[in-house]
Amino acid sequence: MQQPDPSHHAGRVAGMFGRIAGWYDFLNHFLSLGQDIYWRHRLVRMLRPGPTGRVLDLAAGTLDVSLEIKRQFPKSKVLSLDFTEAMLQKGQTKLKTDSGRDIQPVLADGRTLPLPTACVDNVTIAFGIRNIRPRMDAYREMYRVLVPGGRMCILEFGSGQNKIWKGLYNVYLDKILPSLGKIFSGDKDAYTYLAETIDGFPVASELVSEITEAGFERVFYVPLLSGIVNIHVAEKSINAEIPVDEETPEEPFSTEDIELASEGLAAGLAAYEKAIEQDTPKKTAAKKKAPAKKAAPKPKKPAAKKAAPKKKASSTAKSSTAKKNAVKKSSAAKSEKKGEAKPAKKSTAKKKTTAKASSSTSAKSTAKKTAAKKTSKKAATKKATASKQEKKLEPAAKTDKKSGGAAKKKTAAQTKKTTAVKKTATKK
Repeated sequence: MQQPDPSHHAGRVAGMFGRIAGWYDFLNHFLSLGQDIYWRHRLVRMLRPGPTGRVLDLAAGTLDVSLEIKRQFPKSKVLSLDFTEAMLQKGQTKLKTDSGRDIQPVLADGRTLPLPTACVDNVTIAFGIRNIRPRMDAYREMYRVLVPGGRMCILEFGSGQNKIWKGLYNVYLDKILPSLGKIFSGDKDAYTYLAETIDGFPVASELVSEITEAGFERVFYVPLLSGIVNIHVAEKSINAEIPVDEETPEEPFSTEDIELASEGLAAGLAAYEKAIEQDTPKKTAAKKKAPAKKAAPKPKKPAAKKAAPKKKASSTAKSSTAKKNAVKKSSAAKSEKKGEAKPAKKSTAKKKTTAKASSSTSAKSTAKKTAAKKTSKKAATKKATASKQEKKLEPAAKTDKKSGGAAKKKTAAQTKKTTAVKKTATKK
């Protein structure tokens, strides 16, 4: 099988990652269900501080690994190199916090690093070694820039040749992953490329032999999530010789190189932000309307020339006021007519009210009459019952009168007797 041209492959990779740079972080988190954050954490835990205090983050992308290095090793300085400018521009937006103070992003090729020999203590590369061809060139460059005893730590997908989870992962990788990538990023080719490179990537044991062939020692790997991802760790020999002509510099870049790289990235970031703003029509429409408002002011001379037509305006104003007055008069006349018509309405209203009042009074009088009739009937019934009772009581009254007369006669007789007795007593 004919191997592709490395330069053509590098250009394809740079263009592909440039297209998906805006969606790269989201899709990494979404497609891995957030596991990629834990994987990067485990990768950085493999580092060992050294004499220079510097770490090279190769294929740094959007700088997530660089920021994780600063979290775990706050005093370290990180050199973040990547081959795709759009990815570094996206990542530079994350460096506004204090943790991004000692992170230096630089556009560079991993096969020819712009660094002196033995200038860093550790090298990290996450999900990037698959994209570099030939890989041996990248291994040798990482070996060169490491100090003796320094570590190289690689985070990479396992080979698609292994059947993981009884082949379910392979189905996801070949069928589902490209479709999801197309839905979100609109670029199916980028995630088809990801599946193809994972399928063609060597198994972990073969990668160990490649790294050993590049001159590293103590090479091992740690599988994560059933071997879907592996962390490969290798060390440069503590007895490795450094060429006499090259010494470990205090700074791997000159100040001029750093300034030029920073200016280039700042300009690229500004262009990237403008491109994002152009994608949203609302913002561009607002920006286009603003210059139109600035061009609105006119010179004073034309305003003086246009003062003449004001007379016409005044005449028209007079005519309009006359019309308004006529309308007011007509409306006033109408209102007067309406005012005259109103008393008739009032009289009819009064008649209605009087009729209502008379009807109400008649109703009241009839109610009173009915009430009087009822009361008279009640009184008649009471008199009838009283007369009946009196008739019943008449015989008893007669007997009472007789008994009373007899009693009176008795008392009179007694009094006569007493008076006669008194008279006889006096005579004696």
